[in-house]
Amino acid sequence: MTFGTTEDRTLVAGLGHFLSVVAITAALYVASHAITALCITPLQSYVLGDATTYASLLYLPHGIRVLSVWFLRWKAVPGLILGGALSEWIFTDPETLRTLAPVLVPSILVGALSTIVIFETLRHLGTSGYAGTGRRVEGRALVVVGLASSLLNSIGQMIVFDSYVSPGSSTGIMLLYAVGDIAGMFAVLFAGLWVYRRGGWRIISL
Repeated sequence: MTFGTTEDRTLVAGLGHFLSVVAITAALYVASHAITALCITPLQSYVLGDATTYASLLYLPHGIRVLSVWFLRWKAVPGLILGGALSEWIFTDPETLRTLAPVLVPSILVGALSTIVIFETLRHLGTSGYAGTGRRVEGRALVVVGLASSLLNSIGQMIVFDSYVSPGSSTGIMLLYAVGDIAGMFAVLFAGLWVYRRGGWRIISL
């Protein structure tokens, strides 16, 4: 193999771009998780007590999942997985981390993959919800994807945490997952829409 060829430089540039995408996606995910963990969750616990240990009523990372997969497709998935892992490591207290260690990896994977599964399902059905060449998409399409992926994530998380949740509370916790994901998605979607319009980019049509 000869180094310094056009092919080599293209490969290096492509790898650099991919790593940048992973890093940016992970950073956005961690930042959104930080807001949830440091601001929203304490307030939620103060008002509702420990009834919502496994779910947040405003889970901003779900909005990051939806928008990043809409924009980047499968390229967003590694960053979402990395962001999920870093978020658990940084913001989960050591005792809880040890308790939930057996299910953390499956939980992270379910969260990271739920959105791409819905987008790909729509694509195979002939109705792609991904961003197009002009990065323009109906806001309603993102909402549908967000709702469907939230439901899928809620079901998946309940399966993952089955041994940690009493049968009587499983339905309530699944509902909390769905509510938190949906609320977080709307919060991030409207924040993103505001940023785009402030910058003069009207790429989302509501």
